[in-house]
Amino acid sequence: MAQVILALTIGLALTKCALQASSFYPIRTPPNQDSKTNDIISWIDHRTEDQLEDLEDDPHLDDDRFLQDYRKKRLAEKIEVAKVRRYGSVVPISGSDFVREVSQASEDVWVVVILYKDGYPECGLLLQCLEALATKYPGTKFVKIISTDCIPNYPDCNLPTLLVYNNGAVKGNHVGLHSFGRRCTPEGVALVLCQSNPVLIDGQSGSKQSRKAVLDDIRQRLIEKVVRDHEDDDGGSSSD
Repeated sequence: MAQVILALTIGLALTKCALQASSFYPIRTPPNQDSKTNDIISWIDHRTEDQLEDLEDDPHLDDDRFLQDYRKKRLAEKIEVAKVRRYGSVVPISGSDFVREVSQASEDVWVVVILYKDGYPECGLLLQCLEALATKYPGTKFVKIISTDCIPNYPDCNLPTLLVYNNGAVKGNHVGLHSFGRRCTPEGVALVLCQSNPVLIDGQSGSKQSRKAVLDDIRQRLIEKVVRDHEDDDGGSSSD
C-alpha cells in the first residue's frame, strides 16, 4: 500500500513540474505550412519565364520536392502559352524573307500572307481586317508583302491577294475581295479563312476544342454584325 501511495505521489509531483515548466516555456505552435506554401506558390505565379528559369539553379529550393515539381510545371505551362501567343500583328516582309518566314515556318503554324500595294483602297480595307484578326488570334502568323517583291510582274488587277500556308504548302488563295462578301469585314474574312482549315488560332491552345470555339465565336460575331447592319439600314430608311 505504501508503494502505491509513493507512486501516486511521484506521479503528481511530476505532473506539477510539467505544468510549471509549461507556464515558463509555452508550447510553440509550428508555423502554418499551408499558408507558407500558398505564399510561395503565389510568388511563383507572378514570375516571368526568365525568372523561373533562374530558379532552376536556386540551392534553397532543392530540398522541397513539391515546390520543385510545381515550379517546373508552371514554367512548362508558361513556355507553352508563350509558344502559342507568339504573334499578334501583321508583319511586313520582303522577298528575301519569304522562304524563311512563310515556306519554312513551323509545321504547327498557319501563315496568312497578303500581297498588296500602297494606294489601293481594296488592299487597305483587307489590311485593316487582317490587323484586327492578328490581334484577336495571336497564334496565327500574319505577314504582308508588296506583290511584285513576292512575284515579279504580278498583275495589279489581282490585288489584294491572300495566301494561306501551312507546313510549307499553299492551303488556300483568294484573289480580290469578292471571296469575302459584299462587305469586307474581319468577321467575313475570318469565316472564309476557317471554312476548310483551322487557320485562326486564339492563342489559348491548339486543341480541337479551341478551334471549335474560334469558329463558334466567328459565326456569332458575324451574325451580330449582320443584325447591326440590318438595323442601321432600317434606321436610315425610316429617317428618309
